[in-house]
Amino acid sequence: MSPDKAATQLVVVFFGLIASGKSFLAKAWAEKHRFPYYNTDVVRKQLAGLKASEPRLEAVGQGLYAPAYTRLTYEAMLTLAAQALADPAVAGVVLDGSYQSRGERDKVRKVFEQLVTIAFVWCSCGEEVVKARLAKRAADPDAVSDGRWEIYLHQKETFEYPDELPAGQCQKIDTNEPVGVLLDRLDRALSSSALSR
Repeated sequence: MSPDKAATQLVVVFFGLIASGKSFLAKAWAEKHRFPYYNTDVVRKQLAGLKASEPRLEAVGQGLYAPAYTRLTYEAMLTLAAQALADPAVAGVVLDGSYQSRGERDKVRKVFEQLVTIAFVWCSCGEEVVKARLAKRAADPDAVSDGRWEIYLHQKETFEYPDELPAGQCQKIDTNEPVGVLLDRLDRALSSSALSR
């Protein structure tokens, strides 16, 4: 990847607490723009040799969700993104995960900031919406995420707010609106030459 790609390639990181709507929105936005899409839940299970929809109801911070495995997962996300962006025909990539620590967000910036344009989309919604989404997910046999209410509460306590991100690099969006409205809003907020390729 060469520095002159900065004007034409984009890395968009959709992040936030579980059930914030980030994966639904990230996937829809990636499909609209035909960007490769990488999701931490899927990558985590691929690394473990599991099907994406195979449930692993681990305790907080245990098993597949232990810090060391989480670090491995996020490193794999960076590798997948870099491999995709090595192709000049790829206008950009979408990374979808909680990215709840400044450290994980900083790693994305350190790897890509001098090479491409980076945007962070901070997804959020009210707790009643979170509860409803988690209940729906629990009843879906094809659900990828293993997120549950107790994990949401833990993330709520440990989430590091993105005040380290420069002005203009982070867009906060409430996902409790129709997806078409959200996609249009994101397109305006993330206006870039990469989007019009």
